[in-house]
Amino acid sequence: MMSAGHSHGASDDGTPRKRLLIAFTITASVFVIEVIGAILTGSLALLVDAAHMLTDVIGLAMALTAAHLMNRPPTPRYTFGLRRAEVLAALAQAALLLSVGIFALVEGIRRLFEPPEIASGSLLFFGIVGLVANVASLLVLMSGRGHNLNMRAAFLEVINDALGSVGVIASAILIATLGWYQADAVAGILIALLIIPRTLILLRASGRVLLESTPKDLDLDEVRRHILELPHVVAVHDLHATQVSTDLPTLSAHVVVDDTVTMDDSAALLKTLQECVTEHFAISIEHSTFQIEPESHPGEPFTHA
Repeated sequence: MMSAGHSHGASDDGTPRKRLLIAFTITASVFVIEVIGAILTGSLALLVDAAHMLTDVIGLAMALTAAHLMNRPPTPRYTFGLRRAEVLAALAQAALLLSVGIFALVEGIRRLFEPPEIASGSLLFFGIVGLVANVASLLVLMSGRGHNLNMRAAFLEVINDALGSVGVIASAILIATLGWYQADAVAGILIALLIIPRTLILLRASGRVLLESTPKDLDLDEVRRHILELPHVVAVHDLHATQVSTDLPTLSAHVVVDDTVTMDDSAALLKTLQECVTEHFAISIEHSTFQIEPESHPGEPFTHA
């Protein structure tokens, strides 16, 4: 006997596209401004922040695309819809951010020894413009950042940009007051050190989903123990749990029951199993599949004529 939930379609609540579109528009505008500023000032911190902005423009565009794809209904070819587009977009965004972080780190170290002269006044202006725009984008994305990996990646990119703008402002002040041109390189390095660890975390989270690992908040041993405590259950095998996307965990299992089980008993057990995985664990699993097998024929599905 098999059971499966079928609420695979994503909703606009899970992928707030309007918020992403607003953040994309703000970020794209600031990217153009910062490119102009980097050319005028020769600042590494501003150049890195502009490059980071470019990855954000690309990343937010991917997030928007993923949000659109995630809302497509399931089809015979894609039975879960395109929910995994969320994870692929997050992975691509993290890879872009990691590239920017490594570039900023290498270039920053080089510029520590060969600091160029930088127009601190212009640098400060562009840093403030970037910070204001990033704060606006953060406010737009804040309420949706916990929905899924795609939104988390988008929020992470913008918050890294905001930190980068703070670094640009700080370096401009240090250059203006102390004449310490290495401050620009130091700011670039600090931005890189902020970017890299966060992107590695996001890469790891994306990789876990793509490798179909057990959801991190689900203890399969606990699930097995709970199922074995149910009436008539004598064994559990082929117990698997994975995630189609961060908001769609799935679970399947073969449940062996004693030979005294009737059709009514099996129907009641199936309902209990569904309620068990939906309500009793750290994460709710609404898509579950159970195969009930009689003890005398553990290799065959339990059916009634």
